[in-house]
Amino acid sequence: MRAKELKSDKKPSTDSIIIAGPCSAESENQLRQSIFPILERVDYVRGGIWKPRTRPGNFEGLGEKALQWIKALKAERHFKFATEVATPDHVDLALKHDVDLVWIGARTTVNPFLVSEIAEALKGVNIPVLIKNPIHPELALWKGAIERFLKNDLRQLGAIHRGFHTYQKTKFRNIPLWQIPLDLKSEFPELPLIADPSHIGGDRSMISSIAQKALDLAYDGLMIETHHAPDDALSDAQQQITPEALIELLDNLQFRQSKFSEKSVSDQLDIIREQIDQTDQELLQAIAKRLELVEHIGEIKKENNVAIFQISRWKEIFKSRLDMANDVNLDEPFVMDLLRLLHQQSVKKQTQIFEHKTEKQNE
Repeated sequence: MRAKELKSDKKPSTDSIIIAGPCSAESENQLRQSIFPILERVDYVRGGIWKPRTRPGNFEGLGEKALQWIKALKAERHFKFATEVATPDHVDLALKHDVDLVWIGARTTVNPFLVSEIAEALKGVNIPVLIKNPIHPELALWKGAIERFLKNDLRQLGAIHRGFHTYQKTKFRNIPLWQIPLDLKSEFPELPLIADPSHIGGDRSMISSIAQKALDLAYDGLMIETHHAPDDALSDAQQQITPEALIELLDNLQFRQSKFSEKSVSDQLDIIREQIDQTDQELLQAIAKRLELVEHIGEIKKENNVAIFQISRWKEIFKSRLDMANDVNLDEPFVMDLLRLLHQQSVKKQTQIFEHKTEKQNE
């Protein structure tokens, strides 16, 4: 499915898909106040009917009762409604009440058996299905869930990036790890990719900056939690914004074009890309030369019965290369990651030399 197929016919001003509404459907009046002010600005209204919670005792949604409110509100004002489903029974009830889009939550994505059951329940149904990334940073699980839906002939598929849980302490509720969804997009280029800045940030003050970064990275849309009285919300109060704040946010975001419209700019870009290609070739040749030198060192260590890992040399490299990086204005964390990768490969190369020696001795 292409991103434009998810678009509403009535929403103006941008090709990006906008999904917004409360975290949970709490009452018919709450839904009306939260979604009616934004209908002209969104493609789909979202709302949690079933809420998977980490611990029991928290608000877990109102189920079919809330679906009945949605159906009544759709009779008042035309809109498309989206919600999360986590079981085949959820699918049946959602379809019975004319839900227009469903998504699979992060907790469900990690369970291949449940994903298969839901995919089977949706087989032959012609509505969009979005798959959120798994809780933990595992691209294979995300791809596997998508492939299970494809196996059941579901073609109106998309992905939602809601961030990942790690034990690393950061300012985010769920650390974005942007490279993982970009890798997914590289493997499934036609798959619409939607960012969920509400869940990534976990705080309404972070939604705007996360949303803008997603658009800068050519995401196809945004899912944002919107509640008429966020502080009184029964779930995820701190990450929801008012309808008025949503409209202001959308007005202030810079929506990017997917490609250059002017040929002169495109030609200029092609020249720069050729220079990048040449630089990358030189970079890879330099890395190959470095690893060749590393092998020579490994041979000398093997001949003189010296251990592979030399802590003093590693510390010397680490310090001197960071000094070099500062001299040419390279980002220090990036250089540290690069040095670790080079060191890891160097140790691997020298280990292979030592193992080859052991194998020859055993022959």
